[in-house]
Amino acid sequence: MTTKKGRPHRHAELYKTLHEGALSAAPFALRITRHNDVPPPVLVIKERRARDGDEGDARTGHLQDRGRLHGDSLRRLLPIVRTIASRARNEQDVPLEVDAFLSEEGMRTQRTLVLDEEAGAKLGIIIKLQERLTDLDRSELLARRVATFSREEAGYWFSRITHYGPVANRWAVSGLRVMLCGQGKGPDAEVDSMLTKLRARQ
Repeated sequence: MTTKKGRPHRHAELYKTLHEGALSAAPFALRITRHNDVPPPVLVIKERRARDGDEGDARTGHLQDRGRLHGDSLRRLLPIVRTIASRARNEQDVPLEVDAFLSEEGMRTQRTLVLDEEAGAKLGIIIKLQERLTDLDRSELLARRVATFSREEAGYWFSRITHYGPVANRWAVSGLRVMLCGQGKGPDAEVDSMLTKLRARQ
């Protein structure tokens, strides 16, 4: 049935053309995978970092996991993730069509997809900040607000929550989370109001 529709074949062609040969230098990557401790699928955001002691270009380094998204949070945030991913482009300014893989069908196959700096930083912030949130309204609010960041803003805030050591990173995650979606549990009229406005604009 799926073969008749041609979707798996299209995904395979897209992956081979736009992703397979570009992963070795990608600044960020999004891995569609499975983990034994949570239901599939799982999205893992990866950032390329220079190896220890290497002061050269980070593109010579390796991809490091920066967080994962799954379960109810994935279902709630997937439309925003798709929108951000759909804007990723390669160095030749060709769309990477990452969103084509973020369908129910596309996420059945484990793949690692190339992301550009902007999409990678935005998704990295969202995935990192939502990891300990149980309030899905707050998760959606922070994701929608991060989606409005410029490339420079996304790069700055991503570096603040990942590149300054365990303690400083933890404090930055907590501070940025509060700045983007407040704090507390349960219904919040202000969160509802901000979400309504952002949904209407986006």
